[in-house]
Amino acid sequence: MALVLGGLGCGLLSAPGSAAAEAVEVDLDYVCTNGVARTPVNLEVTLTLQTALAVGQPLDIRWGIKYKDQGRFLSPGLFQPGARVSATGAVGIGGPWSGELKSLGSQEQARLPDGDQLTLPELISGAVTTTAPGVIEIKPRRLLIDFTPPPSDATFNDDDPAVSYSAEWTDYNDRDVNFHDVGRDVHATEANYAEAYFKFTGTGVDFITEQDSRAGKVQFSIDGRPGIPATADASKHPDGSHAGVANQGNYTLWGMRGLPYGQHELKVAKLDDKWAMVDAFHVVTEELADPPKQFRATCEPVLKPSTIRVVVGSPTQSPGQSPSSGPSGEPSSSPSGGSSGPVTSPPPGGSTPTPTPSKSPGGSSSPTPSQSKLTSVVVIGSPTPTITTTITLPASTPTSPQVKVTPKGGAQTGEAPETPRSPAALLIGSGGAMVFGGVFSGVVLRRRRAAHANGRSRTV
Repeated sequence: MALVLGGLGCGLLSAPGSAAAEAVEVDLDYVCTNGVARTPVNLEVTLTLQTALAVGQPLDIRWGIKYKDQGRFLSPGLFQPGARVSATGAVGIGGPWSGELKSLGSQEQARLPDGDQLTLPELISGAVTTTAPGVIEIKPRRLLIDFTPPPSDATFNDDDPAVSYSAEWTDYNDRDVNFHDVGRDVHATEANYAEAYFKFTGTGVDFITEQDSRAGKVQFSIDGRPGIPATADASKHPDGSHAGVANQGNYTLWGMRGLPYGQHELKVAKLDDKWAMVDAFHVVTEELADPPKQFRATCEPVLKPSTIRVVVGSPTQSPGQSPSSGPSGEPSSSPSGGSSGPVTSPPPGGSTPTPTPSKSPGGSSSPTPSQSKLTSVVVIGSPTPTITTTITLPASTPTSPQVKVTPKGGAQTGEAPETPRSPAALLIGSGGAMVFGGVFSGVVLRRRRAAHANGRSRTV
């Protein structure tokens, strides 16, 4: 059984129905720019997938990625352990319909000094389950590398280099230990509209001062916009009652959360004739649901990738029967349960048409435009689901798709009829399962490496 990658950029694969499933490994070179790629970074990418499947088998696309030369992705700052590098590889899926399958993977990082090398995930994977015979065309697309900082918090004293002051402030050191000031020092002023500035990176910030009945009101703004709340008074409790205390340092007067991760500037301005103190600032980075966009590196293939064809065989000719197949081997038009059957979406009128195939002179069913139904196609990678397009499937699908066959080591000996365009390869999300051989009875994998345009090949 042979796999041929054609010179026109398409792979002609073995005919379905064989007990042995073909696998192909395609080598690609990618170049990455922006984000954590401070200079262009070259990657070696190996795509691995099966090229002949029985109906109901998962199509699992795996990406092996590694650095190609001395270029590296670099940490955008100093981070404690727990930062994460994630990779998302996309392939276009064509044939009777169009969509995209994303393969995902991530790698947790150790403690990272600023500019330190980032460790890549060794393998990223995504899978879908096939539910009808047909030919699926796979075309490698972009690869995204994201960096997510870990949750963290840090306290910055009033004399930290990240803090600056207008001329009206005075630095007081060696304060009484009973005041509990951070670092036993503060900056203080009695001048109206005196300002202090603090630059930080994170998603939240707190202003720390001394609570004192002699203190006054201060105003807060972040990146030129009013803080929430905009003002606070160190002479009062949070409920607005008067604070009958003096020199209670390390007191969090004000704080704000939910900022977009990145660099921000907090401005503190004194509003009245009472005095104000800056004891410290506290910065937090909350758990991030999505990687910050400013760290994203985008990778593109160096050369135009070849198209890889995956043949999905008929249940009557392949090992294993599709759970959604009827006794005749054709997919059932209305599955009774489970996630592996087609998902039928009603048309705008609210009802689902019932296909009624008509017989052709040769005795086979041939669909007409009025016999088509809408089917939602869901593609799921691990761990994030991705929903692709909605397509139209014919009501009747032949159960014996034919493709060209080239025996290994020999010349072309014959050619079966061309695959009709009416068969549709319906993909239903398999929950991100990474199934790759040894799961379905009677299926044996033979892994092969197909040469890409750069001429590298290897057979295992």
